[in-house]
Amino acid sequence: MLTMVLAVSACTADGGLGAGKQPIPHQSFASRPDLNPPVVEITRGPAWSDEYEQSEEFTFLTPNYGSETPSDGAVILDARGELVWMRTAEDDDPEDNPFDLRVQEYQGEPVLTVYEGTSDGGMGDGEVIVLDQSYEEIARVTTGGSLGPGQADFHDTTITPEDTMLIAAYVPVPADLSDVGGPEDGFIQDAVIQEVDIATGDVLFEWSAIGHVPLTETLLDFDDEQSELEKETEESAQAESSKASDAQSGPPELGTEEHPFDYFHINSVTEDDDGSLLVSARHTNAVYKLERATGAVEWTLGGSASDFEMGEGADFTWQHDAHRSPDGTLTLLDNHSHGGSDDESSRGLRLALDGDAMTAEVATEYLPPADRVASSMANAQQLANGNMLVGWGARPHYSEYTPGGELIYDVCHGDECRGDEFEGGGGSYRAYKFAWEGHPATVPDVVVQDGGEEHDGGPVAFVSWNGATEVARWRLMAGEDESSATEQAVVDREGFETAIPIPDDAAELPYAVVEALDAEGTVLGAAQAR
Repeated sequence: MLTMVLAVSACTADGGLGAGKQPIPHQSFASRPDLNPPVVEITRGPAWSDEYEQSEEFTFLTPNYGSETPSDGAVILDARGELVWMRTAEDDDPEDNPFDLRVQEYQGEPVLTVYEGTSDGGMGDGEVIVLDQSYEEIARVTTGGSLGPGQADFHDTTITPEDTMLIAAYVPVPADLSDVGGPEDGFIQDAVIQEVDIATGDVLFEWSAIGHVPLTETLLDFDDEQSELEKETEESAQAESSKASDAQSGPPELGTEEHPFDYFHINSVTEDDDGSLLVSARHTNAVYKLERATGAVEWTLGGSASDFEMGEGADFTWQHDAHRSPDGTLTLLDNHSHGGSDDESSRGLRLALDGDAMTAEVATEYLPPADRVASSMANAQQLANGNMLVGWGARPHYSEYTPGGELIYDVCHGDECRGDEFEGGGGSYRAYKFAWEGHPATVPDVVVQDGGEEHDGGPVAFVSWNGATEVARWRLMAGEDESSATEQAVVDREGFETAIPIPDDAAELPYAVVEALDAEGTVLGAAQAR
């Protein structure tokens, strides 16, 4: 397979890393020094063709590096891995963790949705932001009703055709855990689904896992989870040794109100083709079909209480992102991993379900180019042309496949495709591919500075427009004032940032403006260079 590294301005810098380690390379821009997306590496698969490099669709990610460079945030990339739009996250703000950036439809118009809130222990509390095509916020969606506001989890943010949003939340509730090896007077992390009217915030539907799925369906081992909790607590205390005197006297106890037992763990909720709900629960290794009116479980696929006979290779474990496809098959990301040392490789999976015979058979597998264990997160998105896009979650990659499961390309956006001297993670909760038109409400960003040897030392206008998808060319106008300004240069757009060498005759003129032009030459926006 042929590997390409995106050729852009790239930098590395030390800070907050292990001894002798460097952060992974990142892109940098003179006009937007606050944006530092990763440099991606694209590996072509056996089904590659050049049309994929020319695709007008974009990839949507929320990578997490835990460093200033590359920047954490919500990111849109083009087919070559060039930045299109970025909304950065503050590393030191525990409530600024973006997840699940994607294109959806609201009130008949395309919108972006992205979760913003906390992320701790595989769950979060926050809100879902809805942005229009100008990247202006038009709504915020969160929990309501019995839960109150601010408890929306990051795992799913699906907008329905009725302009409602399906969201999940986690709520500690008392429960008898003796059947799973825990305390009789313990606590579980109940998994709650709410359907919320986006415009009003009204809760139209609410479902609780413990009210419909027995605690004994969990495939988590209570003792193993207790040991893991103790290990994590000890590691956290060591990392904050300056606060050791404040540490608790004894080991933490699982199944308490402070540390509820997460027996179910919703990680996706979507509408089935008949209006019922499909719910993926990681900790029961199962997908549930819920009757919309009552919340009753119509059937269970997988896990310890499956209503389906699972065919050869059809078993999945610790999965994410269950969806019904237009052809009636069910797709999901089979993580096949819960963080153990003997876990098997993850895969995208399409299952053919027979609702009469109650059987599930493998229709298609989407395998990574080499064994790749995604211990958390990840998704599988069927594209309009039948291809499958797989985001590998904790593993900083995304891959596209043909309908038959042949690899087209694999993209690395983290430290795994770098040498041992690099460190920085870069995993993204999900990866999506969509068509999108962005028309920013802002003006372009432009800075004039010495162009260096590449531009013979002359002045250069560096220009970008975060989120603008329709710019084809940039035009430099200059003169004594606005009324006398004439065209000085027109250059094709070159990725996120374009360099426009300023002609000698224009260098001393007091007025200069850079205009963004679409393919027909229409001015989309402009910014003064001086």
